[in-house]
Amino acid sequence: MKRTLFTGRMKMADMIATNYDLILMLPRFGIPLGFGDRSVREVCREHGVEENFFLTVCNIYTFDDYRPDREEVESIDRQTVVEHLQASHRYYIDERLPHLQHHLDHIAEGAGEGASQVLKKYFADYCREVRDHVRREEKNLVSSELGARSSKSDSSTPTSDLRTPNYMKSHDNIKDKLSDLTQIIYKYVPGERLNEEMMELVFDILQLSRDLEKHAEIEELLLAPPEDYDLSEREQEVLTLVAQGLSSKEIASRLNIAVNTVNTHRKSITRKTGIKSVAGLAVYAMLKN
Repeated sequence: MKRTLFTGRMKMADMIATNYDLILMLPRFGIPLGFGDRSVREVCREHGVEENFFLTVCNIYTFDDYRPDREEVESIDRQTVVEHLQASHRYYIDERLPHLQHHLDHIAEGAGEGASQVLKKYFADYCREVRDHVRREEKNLVSSELGARSSKSDSSTPTSDLRTPNYMKSHDNIKDKLSDLTQIIYKYVPGERLNEEMMELVFDILQLSRDLEKHAEIEELLLAPPEDYDLSEREQEVLTLVAQGLSSKEIASRLNIAVNTVNTHRKSITRKTGIKSVAGLAVYAMLKN
């Protein structure tokens, strides 16, 4: 996808045409369909949406290598970010998981009694884990926001005490389990009778997985204090192995983690360093040692 960042002067319809996944973002901003040929700026103004934040979120969701600069981050009200993330949580819990549950229950019934029970239990456990994760994250978001407000009023507060949790890392487990469910469905569940519904479910899971990844990026890019742009210990380990020429699969085996988790760390490393190529990362790793 050609990287042409979205601006307020663009027509909202043209922006959506660039990435149709953004349609799923609109309700979280309170923006309904039917915006005609109005610009992003006009639509945001009509619905009381902060234009800069809306554009930042849409750019993050659309361009994998997009990383807002510090000035852009500082121009966005933190409370606006928190409220958007909470709206996303409600979307996952109240809409997407029940939608997946409906399709999975139907598919499971056609897979035989034993397989049906296993699939239903797997997804029920997954939903419970997501809800627990959301509760913890909501608590962290509130703590982070209170800490940020406190730091503005008390310059003596040590910055290290206000560090935001590593959001990308905290999402790894629920993303991996969602990926596993996808593999199970299209590889091992008999699909002759419900093939179309199974394909729809797989695509819905893939869309949710990408949404969760971008959700975590928003948290980390817009709420993490500047010092959290440093590589984590695990990211440094991955960087060292990437610099040695190992593939994601080889790194996953070496570190005993999932390949998807390795890829998440690699994307985070690229966002934090601004370096994309393996050769460039090898030079960066050498300079940092």
